[in-house]
Amino acid sequence: MRLSSLKRIWLNTSSFEWRDKVMETGGGVTENACAYDRNVSFFYEHVGKDISRHWGARDYAIVGVGLPICFVMVLSNFMVMVAVWVNRRFHYPIYYLLANMAAADLFAGLAYTNLMLNTGPWTSSLTKQQWFIRNALVDISLTASVANLLGVAVERHQTIMTMQLHNKMTNRRVMLLIVFIWALAIVMGLVPVMGWNCQCQLDQCSVIAPLYSRRYLIFWASLNLLTFFFMVAVYARIFVYVRRMSRRMSQHTSYSLDHNETMVNLMKTISIVLGVFVVCWTPGLVTLLLDGILGKASHAPVYEKYCLILAECNSLANPLIYTYRDKEMRRTFKWILCCLCRRSCGHQGESLAVEVDTLQPESPQVEDISEVEVENKTQNGSRQLIERLR
Repeated sequence: MRLSSLKRIWLNTSSFEWRDKVMETGGGVTENACAYDRNVSFFYEHVGKDISRHWGARDYAIVGVGLPICFVMVLSNFMVMVAVWVNRRFHYPIYYLLANMAAADLFAGLAYTNLMLNTGPWTSSLTKQQWFIRNALVDISLTASVANLLGVAVERHQTIMTMQLHNKMTNRRVMLLIVFIWALAIVMGLVPVMGWNCQCQLDQCSVIAPLYSRRYLIFWASLNLLTFFFMVAVYARIFVYVRRMSRRMSQHTSYSLDHNETMVNLMKTISIVLGVFVVCWTPGLVTLLLDGILGKASHAPVYEKYCLILAECNSLANPLIYTYRDKEMRRTFKWILCCLCRRSCGHQGESLAVEVDTLQPESPQVEDISEVEVENKTQNGSRQLIERLR
């Protein structure tokens, strides 16, 4: 009897200790236990991040302003892709990569649209799979943009160091590079879904993204910031080289000067794209990095919305940069809009065949001779382009 009584007392004491430990963790899950059966709201409450239960003025403002911006973002980047496809002067590796960057920005517009439609009071109704997918789409778009910019930096470095305007890379290699970029982006975006999250380490949950591991945020933000620094260093080296070569070539023929000016203009356009990308994304990545290192002490949610808006503006800025910097791209945009509106298509189509020195040299002596031969053989190139667009 004494043995059984002691055993019963020990069991009761153990149960009380276990219950007290559960209550201390707030919600019935210890810090080392896996919370696979918990919903999204549990993780938000665990890190102290509020979820709007009712629609307020702020929620309406975010969705009301964000959705039109996303629509314009998708439409403008789609026009960049169409412009590269219909205009033969853009059929070079550098422009294929820029079109792929526009595809990444278009994808970002779709990702932000999905985010707008699953934010605010809608967040609490999401399943964990839907929440992971919502955030993975934004991560994929950023990784694809960074990988594209890195590919453009390497392509420009290899091309300009030989004082050429366009790379001799085959279309097959460009397509393989584009496929690799998207494969890498998808894998990086799905890493948290595949296991690198905080469901089994609640003490490692992020404040900005409550289901993400803070260690993953440190890795992801650090990798992107290091890539930024590398690309800036590459472009700085290219500009120093181009300026030095420009002085040496100043005594050569006018074609050499035109060719060099064309190269510099293209480099300036790409550098502006890179600069805007770094400016728009660096605050967000630094905020994620601080969240990963400091956790709640970083007060990251205070700056989260502003960083997201700034990052969203980047995908809208690139088509504006192409339009402002590139006369041929601007002319192609006008032609596309005219064809869509079915007004003055023939007149604008005729102007599409005019050579513009912002894209390539007027002289056919060096590397664009095959394209000039094709244009000489094609008398009604604009009409063919109209048929292709239709």
